[in-house]
Amino acid sequence: QVQLVESGGGQVQPGDSLTLTCTASGVVDRLQAMDWFRQAPGKARAWIGLIERNGRTDYGNAAKGRFTISRDNDKNTMTLQMTSLRPEDTAKYDCKTSSNWGPGTQVTVSS
Repeated sequence: QVQLVESGGGQVQPGDSLTLTCTASGVVDRLQAMDWFRQAPGKARAWIGLIERNGRTDYGNAAKGRFTISRDNDKNTMTLQMTSLRPEDTAKYDCKTSSNWGPGTQVTVSS
């Protein structure tokens, strides 16, 4: 079983940057693809993107070219770098690997 915990959320202003981290623990040998999702109030969960163990990334529409996913296999972490944040990026951000989800971290973009 893998446990995931997200960190780095908070309140920022429009135009700011923020980096989220997802840390895996437990049975982490050979962690495969890891995903980021987000869910805004009243909206369906949206897939942001994924990164495979070899570093290959794929992004969904939610990333909109402003987000970058990376990972450190030695530290069992995955990061989500977000730039030019907008109020519509306000959401709870979750990471996932296989069927394991973290509790999420809240990002609020507001002036």
